[in-house]
Amino acid sequence: MRIAALLVALAPSLALAVGTETEEPTAPVPTPTTQECKGVQVWDKKTKTCVDPQKSQLDPQILKEAVRELAYAGRNADAQGVLSAMPDQADDFVLTYWGFTHRRLGRMDLALDYYDRALVRNPDNLLARSYLGLAHVEAGRMTDARGQLREIRARGGAGTWPETALVQAIATGQTSDY
Repeated sequence: MRIAALLVALAPSLALAVGTETEEPTAPVPTPTTQECKGVQVWDKKTKTCVDPQKSQLDPQILKEAVRELAYAGRNADAQGVLSAMPDQADDFVLTYWGFTHRRLGRMDLALDYYDRALVRNPDNLLARSYLGLAHVEAGRMTDARGQLREIRARGGAGTWPETALVQAIATGQTSDY
């Protein structure tokens, strides 16, 4: 009953979320990265210009925030361009978002590969588990989706956005954009 009440309360915002491990399902605050920059560019606060992330010296955390913001805005190919500039391609955040963007671009086999790689790197990555579960729902593999839900809960993810999003998808058979 507790999860059902939580789903009712969160349902309007779940469609808007590109989450992190446990954060509340809220949209990233739009920045000039999505408001002014075109293509694969990220806003550099120091120079107050849009820069190519491959040629910039931007902090990896800024690049992660840009990836999340671009993905939320539906600019998945641009998010992939920023992901390619990340210095640690084996980072489980990077692998998770490679999976997410490939899934949103309809490349399910690549998405599944990236989610699996993220989970090899960090088996407790609840977001990767949720996104993998959502991919299973999209493919009609509900048993596999429920397996990811059990893993999320077993790893302390009860009540988090990753659990809530997957519970809703399993219950309805529908996934949101995020």
